[in-house]
Amino acid sequence: MDNPYTKLAVREGSHTDYRAVIRYPRTQLKQLVFRLRDVEEVPPGFSRGPVHDPQTFVSDYGFLFSGLATERMLVVGLSTSNCIIAIDPIGEGTMDSCLVHPREVFRTAIATPAASLLLAHNHPSGNPEPSQEDIKITRQLVEAGKIMGVPITDHIIFGAGRSFTSFAERGLL
Repeated sequence: MDNPYTKLAVREGSHTDYRAVIRYPRTQLKQLVFRLRDVEEVPPGFSRGPVHDPQTFVSDYGFLFSGLATERMLVVGLSTSNCIIAIDPIGEGTMDSCLVHPREVFRTAIATPAASLLLAHNHPSGNPEPSQEDIKITRQLVEAGKIMGVPITDHIIFGAGRSFTSFAERGLL
């Protein structure tokens, strides 16, 4: 695999200035740009519309979890008006677990101007009920968010079809 860092020599007067240049494939660059700033062309299936309730997110972004045989965890960065400014897949796991660490979750808030975060993951079993581990890690992330000043507004678990569980609706945050 090629190293994405290459040296670029720039002649300035009598000396050569070497600067690291990062090269990304076009698709990866588009994803990066979508995460970090406004662009005219948003990737297909995505919008920057506001998330008013869990059902809105489930109906608009459920396709990100359809047909998966393993758990996937997403962190969604929201603006002050609850518009989506970033969607960051932070983990792929096994059939019944996905490791999550606060440092990966809050990286999205630090790299973008996210005012709050929404967490989402799937249960390949089809049962959207939160496990004890889901509840435990969510509570830890909510506490970390309080310390960092970036609230977790919801954690949505996707099940089979359009079934889901919202931690906010259940009072589990």
